[in-house]
Amino acid sequence: MNKTRLEAFSDGVLAIIITIMILEIKVPHGVEFADLKPLIPKFLSYVLSFIYVGIYWNNHHYLIHGLSKINGKILWANLHLLFWLSLIPVATGWMGEHNFEKAPLALYGIILLGCAVAYIILQKMVLETEGKDSLLRKAIGEDLKGKISTGLNIIGIVSSFYNEWISGACYVIVALIWLVPDKRIERVFNK
Repeated sequence: MNKTRLEAFSDGVLAIIITIMILEIKVPHGVEFADLKPLIPKFLSYVLSFIYVGIYWNNHHYLIHGLSKINGKILWANLHLLFWLSLIPVATGWMGEHNFEKAPLALYGIILLGCAVAYIILQKMVLETEGKDSLLRKAIGEDLKGKISTGLNIIGIVSSFYNEWISGACYVIVALIWLVPDKRIERVFNK
């Protein structure tokens, strides 16, 4: 299998995830702007999740771009990532439906943590396949952003049971950290 097929499959799954999320937001029955007010939590949870899916799509693109070959480990690690990403619509819908309550926020954080760990595993499989002296390994370096994000996701999960604002802030901060695509890989391969 070549990396183009892996990218195409992954892109298709991510497009379906985004489609499923927007279908959770139902059209209001009324015709006044006030009728949109109950949709605000759903819309905010959708926006955050859309950003997360976009972040993974961007970084997945850069990671796979640096690959020279595909093996079974990479295929399974990629499916593992897609599994966790496919759970985002459930947590997004639950969180938006119940105004960012404790349990939905905790589930959202658990899924985000699962996505982060799955991405780290995929990255590890890619780096293993490319070798110790690969340009990709040089580009990724110590992956400080990945470590900070994982820590913030854990803090978000734990704090969701005590303070929803802190939990939500952790998830937003992680999104902001990654909002600008990770250019490390692009810089190394453009040299």
